[in-house]
Amino acid sequence: MTGLAILLVIAVTALVLAIPRFGILAAVRRFRAYRARERSEDGLKHILACQHESKTASLESLAGALRLSANSALRLTSRLQAAGWIRSGASGIALTPRGERRALEIVRAHRLWERHLSDDANMPMARLHHAAEHAEHTLTTEQVEQLDAHLGHPQHDPHGDPIPSADGRVAPLDALSLTDWPVNTPGRIAHIEDEPEAVFRRILAAGLRPAQIVRIRDAGPDGMTVESEGTEHRLDAAVAANVQVTRVAEGDLPPADALRLSDLSRGARGEVIELGPACQGFSRRRLLDLGLTPGARVEVALETAFGDPRGFRIRGTTIALRNQQARQVWIRPLALDLEPQQ
Repeated sequence: MTGLAILLVIAVTALVLAIPRFGILAAVRRFRAYRARERSEDGLKHILACQHESKTASLESLAGALRLSANSALRLTSRLQAAGWIRSGASGIALTPRGERRALEIVRAHRLWERHLSDDANMPMARLHHAAEHAEHTLTTEQVEQLDAHLGHPQHDPHGDPIPSADGRVAPLDALSLTDWPVNTPGRIAHIEDEPEAVFRRILAAGLRPAQIVRIRDAGPDGMTVESEGTEHRLDAAVAANVQVTRVAEGDLPPADALRLSDLSRGARGEVIELGPACQGFSRRRLLDLGLTPGARVEVALETAFGDPRGFRIRGTTIALRNQQARQVWIRPLALDLEPQQ
């Protein structure tokens, strides 16, 4: 009986290991295939980034960026060259036209997934990059195109980086660093660099986000004071250099008396002016569906114990919004003796 039990255990173990698609060996093969794809595509992205920065990629830079040994980096370049994606020689490593197209497809998948996580899943900016680093290696071309259509063909990711088009075109980022921006001139944040991570987190901690309007109040060798949405932030020069801004047309500036809906006090009323440009995708559609369209009147109807979320009355209905959502709505304060809401 003992021998029969042992044989049964061996048979079951062999079945678990070898069963097609669901066995352990199949899982190991899938994992190895994913890791090989991940390493190859990360290598292409590194070489593309070097070319965009007018640098020359090398075995040493590839090994450093991907945390590989010299031998592993050499095997990777051999594999990429055999696939026709790179050219490697004494002058360094460069992408072939086919390799550049593939690298841009990976960047497109990454930035569209970040847009999805930000707009549809409301994921904090600090977590977007790492989450998209995995997804970019799993999305098929068909899934990427479906995602692009679902998001409404966005032009930029949540950091402000341009999203490559399906045919590989990348729009230029026409912006200047805050360190080169004139004092007391309004500028709209166009891009926030997410590396190095420590600097990126300091930018986020200051409350700065793409699409916000900022003004430099004073600047010196040790940094600058930047005003955004009525709050002043002190930024070191190294931090300010990672924020790029563009010029703001006079008509795009919010009215002088404009408030965020989140700043409206209990019982006060306001008239919706617009949703902020940073509010995109599912979040924007939801606020519009709730009736927060230009001209609509809204008032604070309910305060919770912790102040978040809050209840707002609009078009005869009370809705609940978190402060993060209410901050996306610009309103004009109204006197309390106006006619009933629209």
